[in-house]
Amino acid sequence: MAWPIAFDDVLAARDRIAPFIGPTPLREYPLLDDLIGHGIRIWVKHENHQPTQSFKVRNGLSSITALTTEERERGAIGASTGNHGQGVAYAGKQLGVPVTICVPAGNNPGKNAAIRALGAELIEGGTTYDDAAAACDRIRRERGMTLVHSTNNRNVIAGAATMTLEIIGQEPSLDALIIAVGGGSQAVGALTVLAARAPHVQVYAVGAAGAPGQYESWRQGRRMSGFPAETFAEGIATGAAYEATFDALKEGLAGFVTVDEDALYAAVRDLISMTHNLTEGAGAAGLAGLRVLAPELAGKRVAIVLSGGNLSTDALERLYGP
Repeated sequence: MAWPIAFDDVLAARDRIAPFIGPTPLREYPLLDDLIGHGIRIWVKHENHQPTQSFKVRNGLSSITALTTEERERGAIGASTGNHGQGVAYAGKQLGVPVTICVPAGNNPGKNAAIRALGAELIEGGTTYDDAAAACDRIRRERGMTLVHSTNNRNVIAGAATMTLEIIGQEPSLDALIIAVGGGSQAVGALTVLAARAPHVQVYAVGAAGAPGQYESWRQGRRMSGFPAETFAEGIATGAAYEATFDALKEGLAGFVTVDEDALYAAVRDLISMTHNLTEGAGAAGLAGLRVLAPELAGKRVAIVLSGGNLSTDALERLYGP
């Protein structure tokens, strides 16, 4: 299998980020078991309890702590729709590294405010993530900064993998792990860890039907781009497959499903009701995907990832009204 990282990279990332963040909870909620049925026992990994309310703080810390002294002085830059930017900004604040984050115009205002509050420079460019990424590359070249790509970066993927290392330590009896896929750092990190430590655990991916780039690439077996990214779940609003993660996703996933906007909103409501945790769309995708996969996973012990809790006010109003 084409691994972008080795298991040793994960262990090194775990050691680098340990001074800054601790493990997040892995919890059971019997109401979720009842909701899904099929004899499935469910665990929820609460990455929404991270300092930035998202697993991507792992990615940011892993990347920034790996910079050389010279690279830290020049600063780091990345493109983001929010959670990656917050993760890199948080890491930069902890380590005194200047950070610039490029976001598309009209990006989640709460996430923009959080990035600025962490001390990062925020630049809006274009109307899509790809536009923001193009602006990011231009500024990187002009300023000599180090690019921290949200997916195509070994240290980013290794940081994401530390989450699965925690999960299998907290509950070794799992049969399957369901992960929302945007760029794929979380899923490929999981595949890397499980291949080394728990090869019996299967990994399933969930994508948004309105952003099918990764799913269609996986289904057709080749990396593709140019798909729409029309979903309120910003964390999985990607229109393409990525160079660093696609081969591992193609070869390693046990399955891949997509869910529509109504299913994502329903999963957000169920998680709020049954776990009393606020979740964003991507954070609820694991539960939405489990509904689809339930017949296949009947009787299994399954973990889903509440990957982030940064739900926009607009999305919250759609859930319950203004």
